[in-house]
Amino acid sequence: MRERIADALTASRARTAALTDCVEEPDLTAQHSPLMSPLVWDLAHIGNQEELWLLRNVAGRDPMHPEIDPLYDAFEHPRATRPSLPLLPPAQARSYSAEVRGRVLDLIEKAPLEGNRLLSDGFAFGMIAQHEQQHDETMLITHQLRKGPAVLTAPPPPEAPSTPLPKEILVPAGQFTMGTSTEPWALDNERPAHAVDVAAFHIDTVPVTNAAYIEFIDDGGYDEPRWWTEEGWAHRNHAKLSAPLFWKREAGQWLRRRFGVTEPVPPAEPVVHVSWYEADAYARWAGRRLPTEAEWEKAARHDPATGRSLRYPWGDEDPQPHHANLAQRHLQPAPVGAYPAGVSPLGVHQLIGDVWEWTSSGFHPYPGFSAWPYREYSEVFFGGDYKMLRGGSFAVDPVACRGTFRNWDHPVRRQIFSGFRTARDDRPTSAESV
Repeated sequence: MRERIADALTASRARTAALTDCVEEPDLTAQHSPLMSPLVWDLAHIGNQEELWLLRNVAGRDPMHPEIDPLYDAFEHPRATRPSLPLLPPAQARSYSAEVRGRVLDLIEKAPLEGNRLLSDGFAFGMIAQHEQQHDETMLITHQLRKGPAVLTAPPPPEAPSTPLPKEILVPAGQFTMGTSTEPWALDNERPAHAVDVAAFHIDTVPVTNAAYIEFIDDGGYDEPRWWTEEGWAHRNHAKLSAPLFWKREAGQWLRRRFGVTEPVPPAEPVVHVSWYEADAYARWAGRRLPTEAEWEKAARHDPATGRSLRYPWGDEDPQPHHANLAQRHLQPAPVGAYPAGVSPLGVHQLIGDVWEWTSSGFHPYPGFSAWPYREYSEVFFGGDYKMLRGGSFAVDPVACRGTFRNWDHPVRRQIFSGFRTARDDRPTSAESV
């Protein structure tokens, strides 16, 4: 467990460094979008949260720099206002986070991994590794919003096999176990495990591709109000939506900007940077709907042969590179069908990695939910207009991604690495009903 903790923290810090060392100080201190923090805020916030939970709460030590705590309180200062704060400059932010990390690495060797809930199975350490990786994904989003030449590179994702896949998969009716009570580093909103009864439904074998989404655009999907909810149509008009974020059409070809590079839109990749409103409109246009969160998790985790809910679609093994497109290895979604080793027992592909997938569900607690170790991670967000996203994207690290992991955002959000797949009820055809 100590080795796992050290590896997770080391991997997260290496990624943080890669995302912040690749740009000069003006890019670190600038706000590239009012939706995002300056990169230098994330850099120091990561260290501040690590100090708070591991050095103060776990080790019982005095605060190193209590005067900066209010600056890096995410609930006290909205993202749009953070550039106006007296933030630590990049060199000091790096020095502070490095000093915290050095003390934490010493702590790992001697801290008991039992005795209370924070220590049991190294939960507090796992929570902090996940927190840093979540901010790394946020910083990668900032890189996508940033204007200027490319500073990040990665090899292309694997190609998909030529064998065609079925359009959709039938998920049979019945109960399955949703959530978890046993995953050591699962966060409070993933708990507890509970039985959910799901009616039979069909779900797309793969996420909706760019090619399929272009059909929606070409058919006037953005101009037809009947495909949109009332709120979605109002937002479409207010925001003047006409294509996924970062797309433009030139000389009869769709292009996209990806981390400073403009390139043709790859037809076989899952569509990314679409809002919930756009995903819902596409599903209606296609005569389908978005899956519920419970449907998505059953498609991802249920093993009909054993009745068990697996940790991941492919089983209980931690994610490996051949299972899914994770950890910023490729800086883009992979073509659909590119990860046959990651298929679920029911035959659904790419449920983990590539793109976060919008569902039709709002953000609510599971039966028996208990906020822990702090209300502000989940409980304060329950209700409202939030919509659930599942599965993780190419920007998610395995430590912050599993079959039970829950993400949520406002239905207008497009800067996140969000895509979707569609579903439909299992109804007999007219021939079957005779």
